[in-house]
Amino acid sequence: MNLMRSQPVDVIITDIIMNGMNGLEMTQRIKEKYDTDIIVITGYTGDYSYEEAISKGADDFVFKPIKLEELLLRLKRVLHERELSHERTQMLEQLKELSITDDLTKLYNSRHFYHQLQNEIKRFYRYHRPLSLLLIDIDYFKYFNDTYGHLEGDKILFKIANLINSCLRALDTAYRYGGEEFTIILPESSCDAALIVAERIHRSARSTFCDVDAGTKITLSIGVTEYADGESMNDFIKRADQAMYMAKEKGRNCISFLMP
Repeated sequence: MNLMRSQPVDVIITDIIMNGMNGLEMTQRIKEKYDTDIIVITGYTGDYSYEEAISKGADDFVFKPIKLEELLLRLKRVLHERELSHERTQMLEQLKELSITDDLTKLYNSRHFYHQLQNEIKRFYRYHRPLSLLLIDIDYFKYFNDTYGHLEGDKILFKIANLINSCLRALDTAYRYGGEEFTIILPESSCDAALIVAERIHRSARSTFCDVDAGTKITLSIGVTEYADGESMNDFIKRADQAMYMAKEKGRNCISFLMP
């Protein structure tokens, strides 16, 4: 098993009777730690059963004597099933990613936002650490789309998504909330800490986007709030939304915060 620590091994063929550990015990230990298929061979047909070998994790169980041609056929079958299993696992992972990811921006989608926010609120109660939320809206985005077309609008959404991600810590998560709105969950962050993140995003947007023409530029309105002990998730989101609309009312292209 020392070899397996340094490089991946697809298939192991082992006898049950070996010096020290027997083949079934080795099979069980390998299966607990490594993604490796195992073919077990034995000449003791009366002492071991197929069911016992499979229960220990064996992928095939062969009784001696066995011809080389038959062993090769069994090896090819195990390798083929292994390939199919990996393809299925990869497909399921891709489907899972698609189900929680926004196609255009590659940020998480709003469905995953609600799921993750519930988890973070549970963490708030478990560890008693602050939790904050940002809600971001692109100012006059409908006018931009009407003026330059939806393809150009999509490019802006993608750029802003990348800009947001570049301003976050590893534990923060960003989401496309809907249309031209984005939201960010900031665990372990007070409102003051969240304001720093909001300012970082706002500053980055100002330096990234130049005037499209004399009357149109890409700017952001950002609302910031902190979770209050005992409130519902919907009230928390609603307050972030109210903070963002306060930024709109102040003239847009700014940050506003609203405490519980």
